[in-house]
Amino acid sequence: MNTWFYLGIAILSEVMATASLKSTEGFTKIGPSLLVLIGYSAAFYFLSLTLEDIPIGVAYAIWSGVGVATITIISVVFMDQKIDLAGVLGIGLIVVGVIVLRLFSGSSVEA
Repeated sequence: MNTWFYLGIAILSEVMATASLKSTEGFTKIGPSLLVLIGYSAAFYFLSLTLEDIPIGVAYAIWSGVGVATITIISVVFMDQKIDLAGVLGIGLIVVGVIVLRLFSGSSVEA
């Protein structure tokens, strides 16, 4: 169970770092820049901890898919990004793919 918790922490760390990227203004602002560096470092650290139990392809697919969907929602809600129907459908397909991978694929946990 810790493995999935670590994957969740990795996703949250990556989303936090990505959401902060614009505010670094090309890494000229120290506070947001440190947040980005710490967030990405934590994301990869916690992602590495998941690899004892989850195959790397599955862990990375879930990490990146949930990260993309989450950062899209954050950018629409907080950063005034516009998204059209094709964008919503695409993100929805990513989420469905992650759900199928996690719930129905025998490859989601190493034997």
